Amino acid sequence: MIFENGVIRTLEPSLPVVRSLAIAGELIAGGVGTHETALPGPERIDLGGRCVLPGFTDSHVHFPTWAVAQDEVRLEDTRSLDDALARVRDALGQAPEGRWLRGRGWRSGDWSPAVEPTKEALDEIVSDRPVALLARDSHSLWLNSVALARANGDLQVPGGVVEVDERGEPTGVLREESCWHFRDAYVDISDDEYVEAMRAGVRLAASRGVVAVHDKDGWIGALRFWQRLGEERVLTLRVWQSLPAEKADELADVDIRSGLGGPLLRLGYLKAFMDGTLGSQTARMLDGSGVEITSRETLVELIRAGARAGFPLAVHAIGDLANREALDAFEETRDAWQPLGLRPRIEHAQLLAPEDLPRFAALGVAASVQFSHAPSDRDLADRFWGESSSEPYAFRSLLDSGAVVANGSDAPIEELDPLAGIRAGALRTLDERDAWRPEQALTLEQALEATCVTPAWLSGDEHRRGKLLPGYCADLVVLDRDPLACEPEELSEINVVSTMLAGAWTYNPPPWG
Repeated sequence: MIFENGVIRTLEPSLPVVRSLAIAGELIAGGVGTHETALPGPERIDLGGRCVLPGFTDSHVHFPTWAVAQDEVRLEDTRSLDDALARVRDALGQAPEGRWLRGRGWRSGDWSPAVEPTKEALDEIVSDRPVALLARDSHSLWLNSVALARANGDLQVPGGVVEVDERGEPTGVLREESCWHFRDAYVDISDDEYVEAMRAGVRLAASRGVVAVHDKDGWIGALRFWQRLGEERVLTLRVWQSLPAEKADELADVDIRSGLGGPLLRLGYLKAFMDGTLGSQTARMLDGSGVEITSRETLVELIRAGARAGFPLAVHAIGDLANREALDAFEETRDAWQPLGLRPRIEHAQLLAPEDLPRFAALGVAASVQFSHAPSDRDLADRFWGESSSEPYAFRSLLDSGAVVANGSDAPIEELDPLAGIRAGALRTLDERDAWRPEQALTLEQALEATCVTPAWLSGDEHRRGKLLPGYCADLVVLDRDPLACEPEELSEINVVSTMLAGAWTYNPPPWG
């Protein structure tokens, strides 16, 4: 087929715009004139002035978790404890009796009056079935008494926090490793539930222009869920899959290396955690506060084990101390991973000391960030980090230093919506307020590159994906207008018209009317 009569942006600086685009099978064949005669009766797609871009990649998404969250109690925009409790009360009639009632999205820092959640507050709403409500950052879990009883006191684990009241009794809030241990051990979500939700999730992602994801849910078994979708022939995304960093030695024993898989599903990288989060106030800070999940010494061992297995390592680091120690670990192990051409990454990199910021480029460690976190977290960041000399959400400074910067959503913490993320990167706001720390805003071109081009580099695909060039995969998105020709206030009005993966439409094929 041949696309014509629109704006086609290749995201290749040497040839940023082409007049038309030819697709042959799964690949881009080139421009009209050179290759048109080689195509047997090409279908012509009249863009009608619309814009074509390389398809979007979400570089940090918990895809199975995001998919099942579509049917859970959503608490993201609650402004008080009472608001959150009302949402739970309203959901009770929709949940089968005796089953877990699950929800997510609360953030006590957004509530007024300021108060922390408790099991007693939930017990007043529901006392006959277990309730588990994940915080917005997925690093804290709010439980009622029935749910807590399921653990029979099995709450405290290394790297975890069990909040207690003045009597020393659990309040119902678990953080970090304690949160995750409880969720994995006691909150029931079947494989079938995950897969059913993901079937709908891949369709929803395609409707938002997504052609690829870097999934972070390896530790809950996402690989087997994706395999089922592949067997059903409903997998319409390219997946670069994480695995827990602790699996490195097992992977080395069976000689499995990064990149194993097919065109749609590949094993990609190992994932570890240095610290907690801003929202849970567990980010590890230079002032000594926060929660250490993985020490610098342990991270060094994990990076070396990953290198022996042939896997790059991605590590979650939020606080300035966590980021410093992650960079220290990558520097200490550079002799192991750099000669192998591995592409390590720090996930989030939310708060950076000025002297650590240029180290990403110097070491060759990518910053896998989330543009949408900056406007979402601005109030909490000002409250908890406003006096710090470290720089929060320093995306422009990272790029100016020469660092590799990739963009994701961290869904379900933020919504899986690349256009919203691109706007957040360029505008530093997603509401009526002025830009937050506008000196850290990106150009629209930089935001697009971090969402389309750089993620392909992270997965070793820079010569076959991420740009609209001859020989590259025909993965693209059609927008109703050219974002680079829009005024800033128009960016929120841009819509995805259609999405293509490997030459096949995955959302809304033409004609478009």
